[in-house]
Amino acid sequence: MFTRNQLGVLYGIASVACFAMMDASVKWLDMFPVGQVLFSRFFFGLIPILMLVPRGEFKTFYKTSRPKLHAFRAITGTLAIIALFIALREIPLADVVSLTFGGPIFVTLGSIFFLSEKVGVKRWLAVLIGFFGMLLIVKPAYEELNIYYIFPIIFCIFFACVALSIRSLSSTEPNYRIALYFSLLSMIVGLLTLPFGWVMPNKFEFFLLIFTGLVGSVANILLTVSLRYAEASLVTPTKYLNLVFAILLGYFIWSEIPKLLTLVGAGLIIISSVIIFMRESELKKKVVSSRP
Repeated sequence: MFTRNQLGVLYGIASVACFAMMDASVKWLDMFPVGQVLFSRFFFGLIPILMLVPRGEFKTFYKTSRPKLHAFRAITGTLAIIALFIALREIPLADVVSLTFGGPIFVTLGSIFFLSEKVGVKRWLAVLIGFFGMLLIVKPAYEELNIYYIFPIIFCIFFACVALSIRSLSSTEPNYRIALYFSLLSMIVGLLTLPFGWVMPNKFEFFLLIFTGLVGSVANILLTVSLRYAEASLVTPTKYLNLVFAILLGYFIWSEIPKLLTLVGAGLIIISSVIIFMRESELKKKVVSSRP
C-alpha cells in the first residue's frame, strides 16, 4: 500500500509523536527527583533495546573493541539527557523543544574545532541564523533572570558530542550496542541518587515512569527504522512536528501559550538546521537523531 519513502515518513512522524509523549511525561513527573525519572527512563527503556539483539549474538552482543568511544558517547549522552529533563520541568515545553532544534548548530561547530572540517559560507550563515534564533527565545528569560533556559543549550552542546561520536561508532557498531552502554550508564547515574530521597509513586505515576522509558526507546527505534526505509531528506523534516506537538500538549495540559519570540526564534533555528542538513546531505554525512 505504501512506498518505502512513504513508510519512512510515517515511521518518522510516529517517532516524533513518541518523543513528544516522553517529553510530556517527564514534565508531568516533576514531583519526582530527576535521578528517579532518569533511572526509570533507561531501566524500562532497556526492554525495547534488548529486543533488537539478534538471537545469534545474545551471548556476545555487549562486546566491543571501542570502549573509550562508547564511554565518551555514554557520558555526554547522560549529561545531555539530564540537562533536557531539568529544562522540561522548569520552562515551557515549546521553548525547550525549540531550543533543542539547535543541536545541528553545535554539531557543525564541533566538527570545525575537533575534527578540523572546513565549513563554507552556507553553513557559517546557518550557524549565525541559528544562534540569533536561540537568542530571541532566551531573551525574555534573560530579562526575568530565569537560569533554567541555559539547560536546553547545555543539552545542545552535549548533543554535539553525542552526534560526532555516533558518526564514528556507527561505522563498526550496531545501533543496539551504542544505545546499550548509554542506557546502562544513565540508569546507574539515576540509581546513585536513591540515597538522596526518591518518592513512592502511586499506580498512575508508576505507569507514567514505565511509559516514559518504553516510549523514549521506541521513539529512537522508530527513527532508526524510518531512516532505513526513506531518504534522510524526507524523514528529517518530520522532527519539526515536535514543536506542533509541544505547543498543543503545553497548551492543553499546562495552559502554556508560546511567546511570539519563541515562534520566531524557532523558525530561524529550523531554517538554520535545514540549511546545515542540506549541505551535509551533499557531503553524504550520516544523519544523527535529534536526541541522544
